[in-house]
Amino acid sequence: MVSLFKKRSILFLLCLVLQSLGSARSQSYIGVNYGTFADNLPTPAQTAKLLQSTSIGKVRLYAADPAIIKALANTGIGIVLGIGNGDIPKLASDRKFATQWVQSNVLAYYPASKIVVVTVGNEVMSFDPDVVSQLLPAMQNVQDALNSASVGGKIKVSTVHAMEVMGQSEPPSAGAFKSEVADTMKALLKFHQKNGSPFMINPYPFFAYQGDPNRPGNLEFCTFQPNSGRYDNNTHITYMNMFDAQVDAVYSALKALGFKDVEIVVAETGWAHDGGEKEAGASVENAKAYNGNLISYLRSMKGTPLMPGKPVETYIFALYDENMKPGAGSEKSFGLFKPDRTANYDAGLSKSGRGSAPGPRRAPGKTPAGAPAAHRTSPKAAPGTRRTHPVARGPAAAPGAPGASYATTPAGNPVTSTGPGAAGGNPAAPTGQSGGSVGSGTAKSCRPPHSLPLALVVMAAFILVNKAHEEEDKLL
Repeated sequence: MVSLFKKRSILFLLCLVLQSLGSARSQSYIGVNYGTFADNLPTPAQTAKLLQSTSIGKVRLYAADPAIIKALANTGIGIVLGIGNGDIPKLASDRKFATQWVQSNVLAYYPASKIVVVTVGNEVMSFDPDVVSQLLPAMQNVQDALNSASVGGKIKVSTVHAMEVMGQSEPPSAGAFKSEVADTMKALLKFHQKNGSPFMINPYPFFAYQGDPNRPGNLEFCTFQPNSGRYDNNTHITYMNMFDAQVDAVYSALKALGFKDVEIVVAETGWAHDGGEKEAGASVENAKAYNGNLISYLRSMKGTPLMPGKPVETYIFALYDENMKPGAGSEKSFGLFKPDRTANYDAGLSKSGRGSAPGPRRAPGKTPAGAPAAHRTSPKAAPGTRRTHPVARGPAAAPGAPGASYATTPAGNPVTSTGPGAAGGNPAAPTGQSGGSVGSGTAKSCRPPHSLPLALVVMAAFILVNKAHEEEDKLL
């Protein structure tokens, strides 16, 4: 009886360990942007409870809001803490100011509030040219302040870029930064490489789609739905979704400058669930398809074709609808949740990871010929930022070409199909997708990086069970 109890206890503990590992894995790379351009949002404490009920593991803030930082204390939720563009000149010129900022906004709450990254500025290199030269000195002074407090190895310093920094993004293998930002980008990347901090970028398939809404299959390609794919002649890879194509274009740009080992983090991506009559693709169905399939795709642990085997840490824009945002109607409607904390749609963010994503729908009147190019007014400048910038989203393209443009797979070419909707054999396609073989080629399969720890846990459990059997035999 004693050994039987031991065996049952061991198996029970094994189940708990496996469950906790699976839960941690599902949360570690799924984040959300928490904007506050609204007059009807829940309290920070209510928001913290909402986040804990989901599989969201990290939150990006655009400013150091004490109430929000305190509310997230002891929740285990990682915090990306933003510094507004308007503070960059003073951070760059005054080390004492940087030290004071770190003491007041980081050390006052850490480690109870799990601050993991401090972002200095938002899309500075594309839309705030007056402070570009001061960006790196400001980042370095914040890093020095963190180092002096002995937390520099735990809290990283970065900045966030718009896709506008890309001079070429199609095909993905030819991704390159604009020549005019290359020198500044190299200096920033040296900083990232030295400090182990991530390169943070804002890819938006939503705006890439708005730039070319009438191209056959473009909506499906942008929302992870079954499609014929787009072929990269250099790598013989067929890209099955825009997200992979955009992120791999950034990877290629980093590689071209000699920094392929710098981690890429998607600081913003999302899809509007509502918008004006001339805003192509803004609908609940398409938002659910994009965000739901994106979350499922991240959980598949596949990674991108050029960075296989692990998901790209991704922050979805945004947590709530924000009724005070300027710009197009869609700007107010990127929220996963309404201000009353009910979901706008099921994106599969429950802790079980279950949810559904429907096929795309073209909302009547929202896909006109000559739809607006992929631009919007940035709603995410933190309080204190100098101004609101017009921000380009989606992949940079060759002059005259809105969005990315890839050839469909030519017959007879060897390809690697990746992403939801790829050819038969593709593992872990998002829930709710139609099945069947789409495009050509075979899926590229990569073992999740957590498989070895899981295997070790299972082996250890079996060893313990066998020992229990041996003890039982001795007693008999």
